[in-house]
Amino acid sequence: MAETTLTATMVAEVMAELAELEDPKTREVNEKHGDDHGVNLSKLRALAKRLKTQQELARQLWATDDTAARLLAILICRPKAFERDELDIMLREARTPKVHDWLVNYVVKKNPHSEELRLAWSADPDPVVASAGWALTAERVSKKPECLDLAGLLDVIEAEMKGAPDRLQWAMNHCLAQIGIEHAEHRARAIDIGERLEVLKDYPTSPGCTSPFAPIWITEMVRRQHDK
Repeated sequence: MAETTLTATMVAEVMAELAELEDPKTREVNEKHGDDHGVNLSKLRALAKRLKTQQELARQLWATDDTAARLLAILICRPKAFERDELDIMLREARTPKVHDWLVNYVVKKNPHSEELRLAWSADPDPVVASAGWALTAERVSKKPECLDLAGLLDVIEAEMKGAPDRLQWAMNHCLAQIGIEHAEHRARAIDIGERLEVLKDYPTSPGCTSPFAPIWITEMVRRQHDK
């Protein structure tokens, strides 16, 4: 009982601190990307560093359904402590793009159930959930490609990426690029698929940044590898 009271008090204190960090201009920028919070991420990370790892507090902050609180929860949790079903529920609750991305990259990728979730999510009818599965697949293409059917992945991308909803399309395109960058034997086909589908071909890219259009992305990253 005492621990529950302590956690509840800490949650209230943390939520008050997040409210103080709220900046209307930051919120305005974030809302353009679908993220409903106004906390500068550097300040959020500084708060997380001060709090250190606290799994129960992280769970309570997640339960608030507040975007800034959930981002903080991701930073102070123990990724390996979550059960498979718990992560599945959390992903479906994530709501905003930043929470979704951080949950996948900072928690799920480090969790022992990541491969099981990758397979389940990739086949999910919800395109946002499926995008998480494809993000995990892109990671495996790059770091642990053993037992992956890369040609089969290219078949699916070729057939489905063009008409996929934005989040899913982005994740599939990332996977396409990773196959082309990391696996020379599939590079020509990956570039050809990108050129024919033209997904993200006209995506606005800032000076000095690499275009997410797969043929340009693949070519540039391979050039950098060769220049090393």
